Amino acid sequence: MIALDLLQRFPFFSFMNETELKAIAMIAEEIKLEPGDVLMEANTPADALYFVTKGNLPYYMVVTSEHIPDYRREYFVGYINPEEIFGISALLEPYYYTATMRADKPCSVIKIDAPALRALCEVDPHLSVGLMKAVAKAAMERLQMTRVLLVAQMAEAPKKPAE
Repeated sequence: MIALDLLQRFPFFSFMNETELKAIAMIAEEIKLEPGDVLMEANTPADALYFVTKGNLPYYMVVTSEHIPDYRREYFVGYINPEEIFGISALLEPYYYTATMRADKPCSVIKIDAPALRALCEVDPHLSVGLMKAVAKAAMERLQMTRVLLVAQMAEAPKKPAE
């Protein structure tokens, strides 16, 4: 359990009433990470939704191949900063993480138990709709950031002559 005022600091939770905030606080905990700690691994069950409270956390996309069993490459994508949500796959079927999160320096995160959160959503339509809207907004922001990074990468790439 975490203090209610910790959740109230986050704009993400602003749509929630006090009862919903208390329910979330009951299924949440604050975790401290040290350099090298892996918080989540790509392609594993998404058992929690997270928010950074202190520091920032790098995330990596992992590429594997079904044709080459030993092939595994990690690509740094960016950082999750304080008050940003991550692990949104915990609310979206098939409930598998799509990125790896590994601390490169000390940081703290709020961890919200995903099965318990999904159970709360089953009985509270206001919470469910509000979470889906907030998660969709976060996903669109992350998609936009990814597009900007892609365009910047393409702009830096050497141009091939036309054939």
